[in-house]
Amino acid sequence: MASLRDLGLSEYEARAYRALLNTGPTTAKELSRASDVPMGRIYDVLNSIEQYSLVRSQTASRPKKYVAVEPSTALDRLLDDKKRELEEKAEQYESIVDDLSDELDAADPVEDQFWTAAVGPEETTDLLLERLAAADDHIVMVVANPAPRRDVQALSEDVTAQLEDALDRGVSVDVLMTRQMVPALSERVGERYRETLQARDDFDVRTNEDVTGTFNLIDDVEVCIQVPNPLSSGEAFGMIDLKDPEFAASVHDEFVPRWQEAEPLTF
Repeated sequence: MASLRDLGLSEYEARAYRALLNTGPTTAKELSRASDVPMGRIYDVLNSIEQYSLVRSQTASRPKKYVAVEPSTALDRLLDDKKRELEEKAEQYESIVDDLSDELDAADPVEDQFWTAAVGPEETTDLLLERLAAADDHIVMVVANPAPRRDVQALSEDVTAQLEDALDRGVSVDVLMTRQMVPALSERVGERYRETLQARDDFDVRTNEDVTGTFNLIDDVEVCIQVPNPLSSGEAFGMIDLKDPEFAASVHDEFVPRWQEAEPLTF
């Protein structure tokens, strides 16, 4: 059950406000009895909820009297306070992330061979987007097999956004795909390509039917290879991410002639 404590009030503050709604204008002494808030705490509690703008006081009367603000107004004020706190927290966390990014990026990259894998559509997508976000210099993306239309449309928008981020930080991008892939992309991707990406010198998309696999080559040292589902043609089963400069070089050597023979993409 929802409680005023969920919006930041203490137990005593919540009791005092609820009691004021029932009593109407009242003194601190009377409110202490009505709310079961100890007399030794009632003035601190009233000052606190007055700072929240949940009560109004009549200072001209002796003794001083208090009245509750209407519940709808009080709840809006508490909600606004919580939103401000969340915005301040978000700004604080963003600042921490910026500081940590500079500190953690200073570490030297691991040169040893390393591989990992993801299984399932969500895990595969997360791994792909993570590795694209890690690129520092160059991304080669080769796409041969379309997944189910609804999946490839959603994924293509996420990937396009990640590629735009990479371009903004100075990473060049080459995309090679079959013509079969083009109609599977979402309209939004086509619009972003025509309006923004097509004119960039550091972004190039070509098509070639001599493409049989789906993989991503990152910074010439890392390869993300899509593993097709053996039981469902056209669907991805998982992804293998392999950091190995020698293997990446051999993949690049296979890519180059197909890239040179490919045609520029036209939507």
